[in-house]
Amino acid sequence: MRKFQKAAISFFIVVAVSIAGLVVWIGPRWQTPLGPPLQIYPTVTPFGLPATWTPDANATATRLASSTLDPVSQASPLPTITPNVGLCGAPPVMNILVVGSDQRGESYSYGLADVIRLVRVDFVNPRVTVLEIPRDLWVEIPDIADNLNGQDHEKLNQAYLYGNRGFGYTNDPAQGPGLLSRTLTLNFGTQIDHYAAVNMKTFVKIVNAVGGIDVYLPKAVDGRTAEDRSQRLVFPEGEHHLDGDRALTLARIRISGVFNREENQDRVICALRDKLASPSVVTKIPDLIKSFRDSVQTDLSPAQLGQLACISTQIDPENIRFATFPQELFAQTRIYDPVFKARVFVWDVDYDVLRDYIEQFHAGTWPPISGTPENDKEEVPFCP
Repeated sequence: MRKFQKAAISFFIVVAVSIAGLVVWIGPRWQTPLGPPLQIYPTVTPFGLPATWTPDANATATRLASSTLDPVSQASPLPTITPNVGLCGAPPVMNILVVGSDQRGESYSYGLADVIRLVRVDFVNPRVTVLEIPRDLWVEIPDIADNLNGQDHEKLNQAYLYGNRGFGYTNDPAQGPGLLSRTLTLNFGTQIDHYAAVNMKTFVKIVNAVGGIDVYLPKAVDGRTAEDRSQRLVFPEGEHHLDGDRALTLARIRISGVFNREENQDRVICALRDKLASPSVVTKIPDLIKSFRDSVQTDLSPAQLGQLACISTQIDPENIRFATFPQELFAQTRIYDPVFKARVFVWDVDYDVLRDYIEQFHAGTWPPISGTPENDKEEVPFCP
């Protein structure tokens, strides 16, 4: 069994213990969502880019030709029968939008979606798949045009900001998570049932509440820039005990690229999992849940959290997968943003290809459960 697989299993065990504590605390509110539910909206909507968008068609064609993963030919067969109810009394599939916000305050009034993940939980063939969605995609965002002089396109991470009550550009009861969810569906045909968002302040408090985390870095990480030469951005090679602020700093360093930042985020997540699973902390998890209940945005009910904990005990290690779109599909470019009156960084990528991958993700056919070592390298996060 790989270290990653052991890590995932131990994490789910911790979740199950956590839910047990939550059940005792919640009691009769078991079926009540902890936040406003997502609105029902179409999953297939025509997509259009504004006149300011000028992708390089030749570059896109070259990247597609060099891609090592053909989203159609690599797909595995769909199940022939899908029951109406899965294991643990849950629906057959639960799709959850998970957001890490860069809001530094206590509330969720502002803040961009710094981390965007789609989590697909299969309750029929027990498995969990997590897909990273790049935040720097130029997309159409519903509800914002009246507030931006007709401008209806912005970066994907802006949808979360514009939806929360600080800007309030939407009447969606789910605010930022709701508008981000609708934006993903409008542009990429996603199917999202629930959401959970955590801001930076809450993350820092969680790490501090468990006494910090221990992270090993196989090589030094230097996040200093020309504008900020602070030593707080330098992490030498070796072992580190990090408090919440230092853990957050490491997870956010992106000077060497967003894909390298994902690796640092994985190390921080794995370290937090190890701490949660430690004997000194695991018994305190019910109290931690109670103290942080009002510090997250989510529409999951305690009953649904219980279903997630239930299925976690039935998932084989090889059925837990982490996926990213192939890097060769993306090229850096800039586009003029009328809101900021400047050319901003975005990814040049064929959105039809991303939709194809997302469709297969929701169907449970990508990423493949059994893959080559090359696929494993792409889809499985680093976990020491």
